[in-house]
Amino acid sequence: MSTLTTPHIDVHRAGDRMKTRVSWLDSKHSFSFGEHYDPDNTHHGLLLVNNEDIVSPGQGFETHPHRDMEIVTWVLGGSLVHQDSLGHSGVIYPGLAQRMSAGTGILHSEKNDAWRLSGGPAEQHSDPVHFVQMWVVPDDSGLTPGYQQLEVDADLAGGGLVTVASGLPRYQDSTAIAINSSHAALHVARMDAQTPPVRLPDAPYLHLFVARGEVDMEGVGPLYAGDSVRLTRTGGQRISASGPAEILVWEMHARLGAQ
Repeated sequence: MSTLTTPHIDVHRAGDRMKTRVSWLDSKHSFSFGEHYDPDNTHHGLLLVNNEDIVSPGQGFETHPHRDMEIVTWVLGGSLVHQDSLGHSGVIYPGLAQRMSAGTGILHSEKNDAWRLSGGPAEQHSDPVHFVQMWVVPDDSGLTPGYQQLEVDADLAGGGLVTVASGLPRYQDSTAIAINSSHAALHVARMDAQTPPVRLPDAPYLHLFVARGEVDMEGVGPLYAGDSVRLTRTGGQRISASGPAEILVWEMHARLGAQ
């Protein structure tokens, strides 16, 4: 697939994101989503959706359909209950990477269960669930729907970039969950003041999202929770943190609509 040739870095601040707020949901959209449409902000590379959601306990997204999309969910706090038409049912929590391939079509629901399971009797809680959901375009349409999850919490303890979801051949030996996109990979880093700076990959398209905390990006400066940076034809910048922080980095070697 062809790519743009001019290096470019575009910073998007948290407060400029489109927002959906109802009684049980606080959702912020890095790209056009649902009723929020901006023709100049529909995607970057192969990434179409980067939604940061906070859902109240006992509430959530009722059963709804998806098709021909690779959907990766990353929980930052609390727990999210997933159920789908393939019979998968489970709880997603911080450090557990989850991927759903919508393929020819799948129905699923995502809810913040009002009951906490802690090994003993279930107990009610009032904690919101905070997560980021990301959608990337698969290589082909009409694939068989699928689901995968993987515990990566221990790998994140090292502080460096950890590949948590990938279809790129270069990461085939990693422990990442697999996505049906041979041009994309998601990396996550949990950082603090003692963590050595992490280096962004070199790629035609990168999307950096600050999920929590504050980081400093070489050549850009301070970035805060909810900020994102879209990079084209550049990479290698160092990211450092002075306190607890978490970043999500999509590495992409193609863009939507390019042949």
